[in-house]
Amino acid sequence: MSTREARRAEALESFRVRGMPHRRFEHWRYSDLRAVLDAGQVAQAGTAKWSVEDLPEGVEMFDLAEPNGPKWLIETLGSIGVRRTMQEASLAFADGGVAFRVAKNTVVTDPIKLTVTGSGNLRWLILLEEGAQATVYEKHASDAGLLRNVGVEVALGANAEVFHVRTSPFAPKSFTIEHIAVSVAKDARYKAHFSNFGARLSRTELQITLQGEGAEAHLSGATVLGTDGHADVTTHIEHASGNTRSTQLFKHVAGGKSRAVYQGKITVREGADGSDSRQTARALLMSERAEADMKPELVIFADDVKCAHGATAGDLDPEALFYMRSRGIPEKDARRLLINAFLEEAVEPIADDKLRAAVWHDIEQALPRAMEPLK
Repeated sequence: MSTREARRAEALESFRVRGMPHRRFEHWRYSDLRAVLDAGQVAQAGTAKWSVEDLPEGVEMFDLAEPNGPKWLIETLGSIGVRRTMQEASLAFADGGVAFRVAKNTVVTDPIKLTVTGSGNLRWLILLEEGAQATVYEKHASDAGLLRNVGVEVALGANAEVFHVRTSPFAPKSFTIEHIAVSVAKDARYKAHFSNFGARLSRTELQITLQGEGAEAHLSGATVLGTDGHADVTTHIEHASGNTRSTQLFKHVAGGKSRAVYQGKITVREGADGSDSRQTARALLMSERAEADMKPELVIFADDVKCAHGATAGDLDPEALFYMRSRGIPEKDARRLLINAFLEEAVEPIADDKLRAAVWHDIEQALPRAMEPLK
């Protein structure tokens, strides 16, 4: 049995023992997956499809449907982060996927564009060696009635930097689960933006370890929900070394009978002095039946740290809305402008103009559902 086969066998056994996540799992308390899916459905879902558009120069790619693989793949795949249940399922049941490698000191100027379609499990990985830089645009197609479970691993060498942009369009009858495990070495930077636009149940979980001194993670996200969508963003950033830094800013717009969830946990390990962490989650509730669950958390075992968190949920500012209407702006347009202004802070960190425009396009497509009055 090869190393990859052995790791898949371990993942299969781990998933068999743990079973489907449910609300007794602390990090699943707002999203009861077991109530809507069973383990057999996940196991029999097959493998989702993926494609890469115009692979940029300087990026090595390996198809995980092929056996064995290069040394860097064997050493990295399945090794990052705590082994969560659905992450194990993606490794156990996916017969394919893709891995990327950017060699030492290579700067990739064009984005790596990965598109995911269809139902099934999928695994993908990106390794940036020391001093490498790249941008990844991960776009999920809005196929109807699907079950998609994706496991992602990101490994950053010393002084490497990646910007990871993920968009997940509206899929009202679908279940979409993604677990992203990230390891950040000394002076490396993981920057990411995650947009969610609704599914029967959508779950994005990030597990980030700032391994080396000076490592950084900067996360932002925009969620826009209408009808009865459910979107859960759960993050855990571990400051394992000193002088590490992390920021999080997630904005949610929830209309109809939808539910937006944010759980953000920061752990500062003993000896990780000089760590600096900020996390903010804000929600706009566009109807009386919409819900927002915001749960930021700090767990600190070091003394010399700067950590803060905040979470708010509320309606559009009535005074701002009144002012705009008094200036002749129709109510619908005024509400849209205020929502865009609310979300702008979360979208602005996307440095690539084309990717930022793509996210705004998806937001504009989603807003009418969020603004639609309850029937």
